Amino acid sequence: MIPETMQAAVLTGFGGPEVLELRTVAVPRPGDGEVLVRVAAAALNNTDLWTRRGAYGLPGDPDALAGWRGPVAFPRIQGGDVAGEVVAAGAGGDAARVGERVLVDPAFYDGPGPDASPVGLLGSEADGGFAEYVVVAADRAHDVSASPLGDDELACLPVAYGTAAGVLARGRVGADETVLVTGASGGVGLAAVQLAVARGARVVALTAPGKDDVLREAGAAAVVHRGPDPEAVAAAAADAAGAALDAVVDVVGGPLLPALLTRVRDGGRWVIAGAIGGASVALDLRRLYLHNVALVGSSMHTPAHFAGLVADAVAGLVDPLVAARHDLAAIHTAQDEFARAERVGKIVVTP
Repeated sequence: MIPETMQAAVLTGFGGPEVLELRTVAVPRPGDGEVLVRVAAAALNNTDLWTRRGAYGLPGDPDALAGWRGPVAFPRIQGGDVAGEVVAAGAGGDAARVGERVLVDPAFYDGPGPDASPVGLLGSEADGGFAEYVVVAADRAHDVSASPLGDDELACLPVAYGTAAGVLARGRVGADETVLVTGASGGVGLAAVQLAVARGARVVALTAPGKDDVLREAGAAAVVHRGPDPEAVAAAAADAAGAALDAVVDVVGGPLLPALLTRVRDGGRWVIAGAIGGASVALDLRRLYLHNVALVGSSMHTPAHFAGLVADAVAGLVDPLVAARHDLAAIHTAQDEFARAERVGKIVVTP
């Protein structure tokens, strides 16, 4: 029996923790082509904090309050990472899917093909998984009934591992390449380390001190510590690589880019999927075009990337690290803990 109401963490506007409220709201009902998923676990991401703070800016106005695609329709239930169970199908839907264990692709795409680009996100452009139930498109709820991963582990995958899969694909990272991963102890960074190693790459991980063991367990061949001097960090990363880098998977941005760019080989790739270290940099463009280095932006994943991730999850080829678990009622504690970035791995909430 599906209840009429549910508990949800509702974002009421841009601001601090006070704009995120626990409320009793109506359980959504699936329409044509949709299913209702009972949320078993939902994980936190930088997107949740940045959206709450309105920290994405706008073209020509980097300080404007905005979500990652611009305006956000409030109130909004956040949460892009969802693992759960299908409990109802919309009119004309496949009732046989009821009871199916699913992992939700949180992206909304600009077209129907496997290589479509994301133009929206569950928890930003539509209500997400920080609630007891969520409605999603039926074709975005992927069957993971056969996966050996638990619900908490599955919930770690969509945004972080999906983003990492997109970065590696767009950066053409392959076997026998040497790759630097910045922010390697964060959600996307750790996922990129694991997935790059699985693809046969040699990974140099850049992180804060004290997190070396976890990254080496994830497969990193070398670990370099970040510091206040970008040139010194760049030199340490180059020494650890032992040769020019084939690619950089960058989820931090900031002054390391111009400092390290000369350490990327001719024909190498620098893929940017985040800017927590600084959104604006002074860049010598000659270091790009004279050396045929590709500077690539990567936001999330395509349907094909996500389908590959689901296959990895079903086969047990990914090993997400759950750093902490909280009840949905403790969403403020969970977000505060996430913002401090003291743990390695994902923070999960359960309704």
